[in-house]
Amino acid sequence: MVYITEIDPRGISVPQIHSSGYAERRTMRHPLRRTLTASLAATVLAGTAILAGCSTPPGPGAGDSTAADFELPSGPKEGELSIVTKYGNAKYSPYFNDIVEDYEKANPGVDVTIQNAGDQAYKDKVRVLAAGKKLPDVFFSWPGAFADQFIDAGYATDLSPLLKDTEWGDSFSSAAMKTVEKDGKIYGVPITLDAKVWVYNKKAFQKAGLGIPKTFSDLVDSCSVLKKAGYQPVAFGNQDGWPAVQYLTQLIPQHVPMETVLQDYRGAKGGFTDPGYIEALEDFKSVMDKCGRKGANAVSDQTVTANFVDGKDAMYFTESVSFGQFSESGGAPKNFEDTWGFFRNPPITDAGGDQSVLAGAPDTFMINSQSKNKALAADFLKFMTTKENGQKLLEQLGWLSPVAGSADNADTIPQQRQLADMIDDTDTMAVWLDTAAAPDTAQAFLAGAEGLLAGSLTPEQVMKQVKAAASEESD
Repeated sequence: MVYITEIDPRGISVPQIHSSGYAERRTMRHPLRRTLTASLAATVLAGTAILAGCSTPPGPGAGDSTAADFELPSGPKEGELSIVTKYGNAKYSPYFNDIVEDYEKANPGVDVTIQNAGDQAYKDKVRVLAAGKKLPDVFFSWPGAFADQFIDAGYATDLSPLLKDTEWGDSFSSAAMKTVEKDGKIYGVPITLDAKVWVYNKKAFQKAGLGIPKTFSDLVDSCSVLKKAGYQPVAFGNQDGWPAVQYLTQLIPQHVPMETVLQDYRGAKGGFTDPGYIEALEDFKSVMDKCGRKGANAVSDQTVTANFVDGKDAMYFTESVSFGQFSESGGAPKNFEDTWGFFRNPPITDAGGDQSVLAGAPDTFMINSQSKNKALAADFLKFMTTKENGQKLLEQLGWLSPVAGSADNADTIPQQRQLADMIDDTDTMAVWLDTAAAPDTAQAFLAGAEGLLAGSLTPEQVMKQVKAAASEESD
């Protein structure tokens, strides 16, 4: 086995682990300041496509497959596998390296090389590998526009024979599985899972005499009551741009049918005409004007997290990977985890979308369509996504697994188990807008949300800019 963890360019303490097994720690200046999903905006909003400028790809259809492609020869498993991930953070990479070690112990005839890079380093690496037609057997992908590049270019194997109406496919959350489908085929294996909900301070709600909002109007109306009770209603800071985009990820499909949203995000000509987009932006502005702090574009998410933990703010739209910081082991005051709960964004009356949709997405692994070891790669991914390994993922990293039931007996805070149950009962997840939409379109939404918060743009002006960006990308 060889596993290599590279320096994450965002600045973290990362061990360099070589094939000989020793680790050399190199520390860079600035600590990692954002959670895993928080970095997604930087990943896709880079302005250029990951595969742009690559040499001639295999071509559409190169990833088509049959069940026979995944049949292992009889006898002990043998061969070599190469894997590249974006889990270069020293806190995260050991989990994935341990999976490799366990797989090799169970299969002594298999030799696995895994390379873990940080977000930007991974993006750079996969571009180079694709250009040289040297993608590994298994490689990481975010769902949405990022994954579409590999699918459309023919680099991603169609995994439908393995995951459609099979025991393995049925072991995953159905909502997670929908995010890895395109044109009726399945191209990715969900590895981790993240969802975004409102967390709330139970003491603040009790003092204000409030219950969990039953409608979106209830949520907005509760803000004036919470202010009178002495609380900042909503913790929100948009200094990095992604918090606004992630709330729009939730609001848009509640106003616009998901089928329309996906078509528009993927560059359908003449898109973004549904009036629900403007309505979603109006609702976003309403929440921020009535419930948030002024000058949110200058406030960091770290600041509002601290305000929520300190009991100053009553509600906070945040993701499941952040739940750990609301526990004592994550740095919160003792017994703080007993003082907060969560709820999904409430239904919006008379809106034209899906009111049960949940913002969030899995991280995924794809199998290279040119791999000579597809069967072994699939076997490794099956091993990685057992319920036992899903439980370890939650206990060791605080990340939910897309494997149904993996949180049931996990040693974690009850809110994580409760959210896992919510996701299991959710039919559709809305993939983060900044990875689901084409890059320039996503950038237009990001800039537009900042303009709404600053008061320099109206919802209509934002959508005019989005349509212009989408039109250029579809030409």
